[in-house]
Amino acid sequence: MAQAKHEFTSVSGLRAESVGEPGKRTFRIAVDSASSSASLWLEKEQLFQLAMAIQQMIATLPKDGQPEGGPPTHREADAITRLDFKVTRLVLGHDSGRGLFVIDAHDPEDDESAAVRVWASVDQATEFSREALSVCASGRPLCPLCGRPIDTSGHRCARVNGHVTLNDTEL
Repeated sequence: MAQAKHEFTSVSGLRAESVGEPGKRTFRIAVDSASSSASLWLEKEQLFQLAMAIQQMIATLPKDGQPEGGPPTHREADAITRLDFKVTRLVLGHDSGRGLFVIDAHDPEDDESAAVRVWASVDQATEFSREALSVCASGRPLCPLCGRPIDTSGHRCARVNGHVTLNDTEL
């Protein structure tokens, strides 16, 4: 595994968040570790796929046996590191020897090595994936006819040739 520029090994917080009104939201992963933090901005679909991949990986983990060792704390990011960037690529892995999930986030400036590597326990990854799915699902309601989002101003549904404007109270 190649080195990352910044590693968060003593993770105290791993959260999925959205900012803004439904339909105009932006999404991020907020990571807190020791005296460092990162805001990793990404697309809703990236957050959703990461959450699904974590759940699929958790389902395949062996139920017995305790892994030996902990995170590589000697690689922890320098104190007072504050990172804030748009993620171009995410890589998810699991270190079975340590029993930890590894999330690598790449920034637009260098796609070869990860800008941030987050080491998370199974419990942290499980809670994060639940939270991420909840954040992704909390957007605008979907039209029962066409499946597209319904704005607060209404929705011209293609399934009714646009002749009827639907809003969430008429459905």
